[in-house]
Amino acid sequence: MKISHTEIEDVLVVEPLVFSDDRGFFLETYHKTKYRELGIPVEFVQDNLSFSRMGILRGLHYQYPHGQAKLVQVLEGHVYDVTVDVRRGSKNFGQWVGVHLSDENKRQIYIPEGFAHGFCVLSETVLFSYKCSDLYTPECERGVLWSDPDLGIEWPVKEPILSQKDAKYPRLKDLPGEWMPKYKNG
Repeated sequence: MKISHTEIEDVLVVEPLVFSDDRGFFLETYHKTKYRELGIPVEFVQDNLSFSRMGILRGLHYQYPHGQAKLVQVLEGHVYDVTVDVRRGSKNFGQWVGVHLSDENKRQIYIPEGFAHGFCVLSETVLFSYKCSDLYTPECERGVLWSDPDLGIEWPVKEPILSQKDAKYPRLKDLPGEWMPKYKNG
């Protein structure tokens, strides 16, 4: 397994070992001890699965309080996955990382607490799986506008299909202070 730091060092790309032959392939999608040794010391408590069609954009979501670290991956299809640092006081506040995830490259992204997350679907359909470090708490659900011009995210879809909620999230600069996690140094 290979772990790579992105431009935002807390956000990691995980490339699992894949064992392939003429029958197909095998890989571990998660192994608590191995991931912990590689710098992902999170205890995951909930698994989620999402199905979407081409052109759908989900995000940018996060939860606060009751923040959630996530380990995300594509089981079938292809997405452009985006993570935005929304931690007040972080040197990376407002910066984003975009990574292509697909069933072919089998990459995973580790997203710590304090980051907003979203993805847009580039294949006909996608099965998107993610682990969370805390349970979903509806009253703690937060978000940032996917098209916030201050973020300048280079989405590969110009007119995505959005939920009403995702279309109405505020820009990062307009987030209420009580919606924003504080950066914890160390």
